[in-house]
Amino acid sequence: MALRRVEATAALISRSLNWVVERVIAVLMLALVLDVWLGVIDRYIFHWQLPWPEELARYLMIWAALLAVSAGIARREHIGIGMFILNTPMPVQRTVLFCVDLIALCAFLYLAIYGFDFAAGGMRRQAMIFGMTLALPYAAVPVASLLAAIQLLLVALRDQGRFVPIDLAEGAE
Repeated sequence: MALRRVEATAALISRSLNWVVERVIAVLMLALVLDVWLGVIDRYIFHWQLPWPEELARYLMIWAALLAVSAGIARREHIGIGMFILNTPMPVQRTVLFCVDLIALCAFLYLAIYGFDFAAGGMRRQAMIFGMTLALPYAAVPVASLLAAIQLLLVALRDQGRFVPIDLAEGAE
């Protein structure tokens, strides 16, 4: 009974966290599309020669792509692992999934811990166009890694060694 409560709680937290992350990704992608359109209009129509759209697009793309990792983890969407695990017997599936989750968790925690030093190092560097430090763009690495580690831990508790790709929209009612 307590195990079911842990699974349900982990599933709820995972779904809620992923809901927020997916909305942030959607806003970043909208900003990216608008920024690229502005760059194209600038280059081919108005010739304003704005110096910042390309650099802003790079930072938005990096943030969106790295945040999307945790969304993929929440849904267990990794085609290579999924195809491999689904073609093995259930006891092997549980062992492999546990090992993969453990290795990935260690990797994301490593990236998060050392990523904070990376982001702090960005405070000493300036962006070419904006005149701001690179701490915010560099912060994508530790923030996304920490989110991925949290999501991986929640998914591991939710799935309890079963590989079940989740459609998060099903449980959102």
